[in-house]
Amino acid sequence: MASLQWQSLRHPYRAFGKRLLDLCVSVPIAVVLSPLFAVIAALVKLTSRGPVFFVQERLGYQGTTFRALKFRTMTDKLRTAHQEVFGKTDEVTAIGYWLRRFKLDELPQLFNIVFGDMTLVGPRPALPAQLTEYTPLAKRRLEVRPGMTGLSQVRGNIHLTWPERWQYDAEYVDRLSFAMDAWIIVRTVAVVLLGEERYLQRPESSPVESLSKAA
Repeated sequence: MASLQWQSLRHPYRAFGKRLLDLCVSVPIAVVLSPLFAVIAALVKLTSRGPVFFVQERLGYQGTTFRALKFRTMTDKLRTAHQEVFGKTDEVTAIGYWLRRFKLDELPQLFNIVFGDMTLVGPRPALPAQLTEYTPLAKRRLEVRPGMTGLSQVRGNIHLTWPERWQYDAEYVDRLSFAMDAWIIVRTVAVVLLGEERYLQRPESSPVESLSKAA
């Protein structure tokens, strides 16, 4: 209890301000965008077979797992033996391409934020299977809740290597503040509109840790 009180005194934003910001922003946005949610849900359902939402288990705070929500962007066709041999995966739907391009498929994660599984800004939630590949640097990202956007997402995202993303995630954990979160949110808008490649910025020094554990 004493340690929590000390944390609140030293880092009030980390202790309770960030959660307050999440609720004050995510709840109104979810209400305002509810008509858009309905339109997207209808388009997903009408343009391809399958459920409206894609639900997947992801890593959360301190390595716990939760069910992350997204609008479905892939077909639900079962892969044939031929496709399995040649490694062909299910295809992105026509509407799914645009949902991914403008990050609209991730809007349902506003509810993950309300439930407390995620936050507006933080490292993106990874698959549980990736935990076996985490280096000590990568494990730093588990010290905070995963976010809808984050530092690595506004500095290149998929154009970065995993070690580079982990380096940015660790930097975010160390520098977490209201000013940092506000800057990332504003920059995210620009990244979504103009494209991730336009804002590619590699870390000054790439981590030398291996992507996988030593045998």
